[in-house]
Amino acid sequence: MKTYAADRLRNLQESVIRSVTRYAFDKGAVLLAQGFPDFDPPEEVIAAAEKAMRSGRNQYGMTWGQPGLRKAIAEKSRRFYGQEVDPDKHVTVTCGVTEAVIAALLGIVNPGDKVVVLEPAHENYHAGIAFAGGIPIWVPLRPPHFHLDPEELARAFQQKPKAILFNSPHNPSGRVFTEQELSMIRDLCVKHDVVAITDEIYEHLVFDGLRHIPIATYPGMQDRTITICGLGKTFAVTGWRVGYCIASAELTDALRKVHDFTTVCAPTPLQEAMATVIGLPDSYYEWLQTFYASRRSRMLDILDKYGFKYAVPEGAYYVMADFRHLGRGDDDMAFAYWLIDEVGVATVPGSSFYASDPGLGRGLVRFAFPKKDQTFDVVEKRLEKLQGLGGHK
Repeated sequence: MKTYAADRLRNLQESVIRSVTRYAFDKGAVLLAQGFPDFDPPEEVIAAAEKAMRSGRNQYGMTWGQPGLRKAIAEKSRRFYGQEVDPDKHVTVTCGVTEAVIAALLGIVNPGDKVVVLEPAHENYHAGIAFAGGIPIWVPLRPPHFHLDPEELARAFQQKPKAILFNSPHNPSGRVFTEQELSMIRDLCVKHDVVAITDEIYEHLVFDGLRHIPIATYPGMQDRTITICGLGKTFAVTGWRVGYCIASAELTDALRKVHDFTTVCAPTPLQEAMATVIGLPDSYYEWLQTFYASRRSRMLDILDKYGFKYAVPEGAYYVMADFRHLGRGDDDMAFAYWLIDEVGVATVPGSSFYASDPGLGRGLVRFAFPKKDQTFDVVEKRLEKLQGLGGHK
């Protein structure tokens, strides 16, 4: 029978994260799969959006982003990282980080070009490379500690890639790449003339005195980096879909052509709201880290109670947990669905984050912890059903 689907879609499947979340929602499970908060954003954020809507900012906005938001993004980059960014030439506002990643890949990757990807990786990285006709070179970060192997990375760059795509703070492992690791990536990019596409949406969610450093601030990287970020995680509005790219004029021109003809513009009133709140004082960003550190502590306490093994996440709001002590084998997909059906808690199978060797994710599931205390109370109660499994007491 004739097939009408494009060949580029042959190795793609529906998002595991979103399909698990839909299944769990229908089953009434607690949603610790897809990474979104279950609490409202700060009141200032809601008020700013309402003001924008009531002020007539409800029609198409400027394609590259509202001028006020692009200016605010440039000021934020200077404030936190000492970057000098031209809001007109270097900043593009997108419909979330997902669109930004796709636009960046379609903008610079030709069919047959190779792209180095650090995995475990978000599913949309694989999709974006497939849409562009690129060839992924997967470099695994292996559990339980998810450290970057210098030799494996060097071998990947020897294959003459066009770009490297990575995420820090890292989803799903919680790693925050060190200065040494970032310098290693920087040296290879400069040596081999490679563009870095960096997903930095969890930039403000770092713990234990660590700090996020954009690789674009390293010598030789400003003109060869597409820095991608978003505001949904920082302000608990993941459904608003406001992201952005910062890049050189040449790279910006490339990705803007894709953005222009795919989404036209991000939601105008929500951009206006973000322009107002992105400049909140340092006290907000300090509170943010403290608050999410408390969410992490609550999640890890629950995992400890039921014997899960994990590496303590250094950033973002996820933890990869090993469930093999429960005596239910190491099939992470089967375990994730069993946990929904029999326990009422939704997670994401670890293998879904690995393309080169899904076996690296076996025995692991990802818990998302941007949740309120009442939610954790329910999770803790439901996980009591695990007691007695695999010898756990």
